[in-house]
Amino acid sequence: MPTLDTRPKRYPPHEFPPRRPALFGRTPPAIFSPILGLVGLALAVQVALSTLELPEAPGQFLAGIVVPLWAFTVLAYAVKVVRRPGVVMEDLRVLPGRAGLAAMAMGGMASASLIAPLAPRMAAALVVLALTVHAIIGLCLIRILVSLPPPGREVNPTWHLSFVGFIVAAPSAVALGWSGLAEGLFWLSMPVAVAIWILSALQFLRGVPPAPLRPFLTIHLVPAGLLAYVAALLGLADMALGFLALGTLFAASLLLAGRWIIVSGVTPLWGSFTFPLAALATAMLAQGGGWRIPGLVLLLAAAIAIPVIAWWVLKRWPGGRLAQVSNAAEA
Repeated sequence: MPTLDTRPKRYPPHEFPPRRPALFGRTPPAIFSPILGLVGLALAVQVALSTLELPEAPGQFLAGIVVPLWAFTVLAYAVKVVRRPGVVMEDLRVLPGRAGLAAMAMGGMASASLIAPLAPRMAAALVVLALTVHAIIGLCLIRILVSLPPPGREVNPTWHLSFVGFIVAAPSAVALGWSGLAEGLFWLSMPVAVAIWILSALQFLRGVPPAPLRPFLTIHLVPAGLLAYVAALLGLADMALGFLALGTLFAASLLLAGRWIIVSGVTPLWGSFTFPLAALATAMLAQGGGWRIPGLVLLLAAAIAIPVIAWWVLKRWPGGRLAQVSNAAEA
C-alpha cells in the first residue's frame, strides 16, 4: 500500500534581489480612462470658447498638453504589446482592461478633433488609425466573450465604450469634411447604444451590480452626450435635443444615487467618471440656448473633478500599484 507523503510542499526560494519588471511592462489600461476624460475636457473647453465667441488660445493650450499626454501613454502601452502581444487578450479579460483599451482608441479619435484645425492631415491619419485599432479591440473582445460561460457574457456599461465608442470619431470627421463618415458613424452607433441601454435596464431589474463596479454606471452617459453632440453637428436638431434630454435624465438619476455609487470609496474605476462629464457638458454647450448655462456649470464642475481624478489615478501608475489593483497583464 503506498504511503502518503506528509511533508510540506517545497517552493522555490524568493528571487534576490527582487526581479524588476521591464520598462512599461505592466502599463495598465486603466490609465486611459482619465486620459480620455482630459482630452474630452479640452474639447469641451474649445466648444465653450466657440459658443461664447471668446479667443481660442486657452483651448489650444489645453490641447497642447493633453494630446502629447495621450500619445505618451499610448507609446507606453505599445512597448508592453511589442514585448508580449498576448497581453492585449489578457487585459481584455477584466473590466478595467476592456474599458481602458476602448478609451485608448477613443482618445485618439477625440485628439483628432483637437488638432484638426491646425493639422488636418495628421488628424485624418489619426482618425483612420484610431478607428482601425478600436475595431480590432472590439473583435478581440467579441472573441473573448464568445469563449466565456453565460455569466461572463452579461451586458455591462463598458460595452458602450467597446461597441459605441466609434461615434467619438464623428466630430473629427465633420471637422475634416467627411460628412458621410460622420453620418454613418451616427446611424450605426445609435441602435447599438439603445440596445445596450435596454439590456442594461433589464439586467438591473434582475440584480444590482456589486459595489466596486458601480462607478461604471456613469458610462451610460457617454453615448447620450456624444449622440446629442454629433446630431447637433449634423443639423439633426430634434434628435440632438432628445438625446440631450435623455443624458440629462441619466445624469440626474446618477447624481441622486451618488452615495450608493461611490460606497466602495475612491478607486481607479473613478476614472470612468471623467469622460461622461465632459461629453455631456460638450453636448449642452453645442445645443446652446437654454442649455448654455447648465453646460457651463457642468463644464466648471468637470474642470475641477477631471484633473483631480486623473492625478489620483495616474500617480498610482509608477511603482505598479495601479497595475496591481486593476489586474493588468505583464509583458
